[in-house]
Amino acid sequence: MGAALSLAEALGVDALIAAELLPEIEAVMVRKLNEQMEGRQNG
Repeated sequence: MGAALSLAEALGVDALIAAELLPEIEAVMVRKLNEQMEGRQNG
């Protein structure tokens, strides 16, 4: 989480907003990665 907050700070995003949004962003990333991995296994 520290790296994500550092990235947000570098991009000019408020740390409180970034901390609030990170769980949702992480969930989307995990779903998309799982979809990609399933796609590679299926063909």
